[in-house]
Amino acid sequence: MILISLEDPRQPDIAPLLQESDDYSASLYPPEARYPVDAGFLSTSKVRFLVARSNGRAVGCGALVLGDDQTGEIKRLIVSHAARGQGVGRHLLHAIETEAKRERLHTIRLETGPKNLAAIALYQREGFRPRGPFGAYTNGPHSLFMEKQLTPPVPATVTLSEDINA
Repeated sequence: MILISLEDPRQPDIAPLLQESDDYSASLYPPEARYPVDAGFLSTSKVRFLVARSNGRAVGCGALVLGDDQTGEIKRLIVSHAARGQGVGRHLLHAIETEAKRERLHTIRLETGPKNLAAIALYQREGFRPRGPFGAYTNGPHSLFMEKQLTPPVPATVTLSEDINA
């Protein structure tokens, strides 16, 4: 069973996941095409950091960076090599989306590389679509930008009625 929760990214068992993410990215792209963020950044108030655990062991993580414009950016979505193919990435992505909705965001975005085929396939299956660069990113051959529009939550002040004459 996989349990996903908001956690502190500075925990010792998270460092190997972040290192695996760095190593994987370095195997595919030159330094100028990588945009890692460290545990210090991931622990700020503008970030919601989620950890997937199997039998108490961290097997994946991902972050939602809250923007000032009701958008969020997914960062550091990684599943340990040993846990790949078990749906952990999909569950993490769903948890990030749930957190984005809880934060009342209307869009979640991400930057990934075109060689990260498994991640791209996951994002496409989950409704992410291509878009242009955003934030401080620039367009280049090593970046692919995607986003997903979220269904806005119904405001608490709205009253729903089944009576069409109401």
